[in-house]
Amino acid sequence: MADNVTETVTIAADEAGLRLDRVLAAHIPILSRSRLKSLIVGGQVKLAARTIRDPAASVKSGDVVTVTLPPAEQASPEGEAIPLNVVYEDQAIIVIDKPKGLVVHPAAGHPTGTLVNALIAHCGASLSGIGGVRRPGIVHRLDKDTTGLMVVAKTDSAHRALSRQFAEKSEGPLRRGYLALVWGAPDRPKGTIDTLLGRHPHSRGKQAVNRTGRPAVTHWQALERFDATDGKPVASLIACTLETGRTHQLRVHLAHIGHPILGDATYGTGFRTKASRLGPRARAALEDLGRQALHAYLLAIEHPETREILEFRSELPGDLRRLTDALHMESREAGRKPRE
Repeated sequence: MADNVTETVTIAADEAGLRLDRVLAAHIPILSRSRLKSLIVGGQVKLAARTIRDPAASVKSGDVVTVTLPPAEQASPEGEAIPLNVVYEDQAIIVIDKPKGLVVHPAAGHPTGTLVNALIAHCGASLSGIGGVRRPGIVHRLDKDTTGLMVVAKTDSAHRALSRQFAEKSEGPLRRGYLALVWGAPDRPKGTIDTLLGRHPHSRGKQAVNRTGRPAVTHWQALERFDATDGKPVASLIACTLETGRTHQLRVHLAHIGHPILGDATYGTGFRTKASRLGPRARAALEDLGRQALHAYLLAIEHPETREILEFRSELPGDLRRLTDALHMESREAGRKPRE
């Protein structure tokens, strides 16, 4: 039987007065806050030699907190035989090219049929007991209808190392690149969007640029402009690089600068009439797309064990390639038409 694993956290001066579960979540990224709450309530957390069962308890500077992780349990949720496009896999990590329509993690409305279910089935006994449960370690997410590259940890140590990379943002080796088809054309070739990003004040489930959110930074570069039949720009292909990884960051940021992503039903609603400026082929391709035109095409990480820098690239999936080709063809045809 596997032994318990312990994590020890010393409370810093600037953390004094904060909730116990919040501080532990910041120090132990492999555990979700909900998982930590259950460990605290279950008597697995000690302050000095005293067991503490209140997740909301305030901590003091210099406190030494010990968290005991029980031996790994069987996977929960259960594995499901869902096909995966595996780009790379070894004993520590797995990199997949996620298709559209695949939710990453079970949640309300999506209890099964997720990437986690698929990974549990695919990896089987090779998964370590991450957080006390045999399951893959999700260190970043893609929206349900965003396609592209994701790395997932298979061991506790890989989960810790990858979590640190994603927390370091631009200071480490991590690079995340996206391709997006957006409405209109930016007035310059490249730029940086630097805002605070948080919950939308009036719409549950949405994010928004506001004054109380967390820092969010996106770098972008325009790759190609597509013209409508009148010769004026109707859409663009943009490459984006994330410096931070907030929820819906690219979708909110691109809408914030006036160029929402084609097909984005959440953040591009005010641009639906723009579809009338598309030619018949592009309009049909957009209707067939049925999702936001966003693809995670580039992922570079430092391998958590070998320290080798690994870089992966993914071509545009068929639905985005068809839309891009249609836009390009109609734009070329518009350029050949004589102007009145």
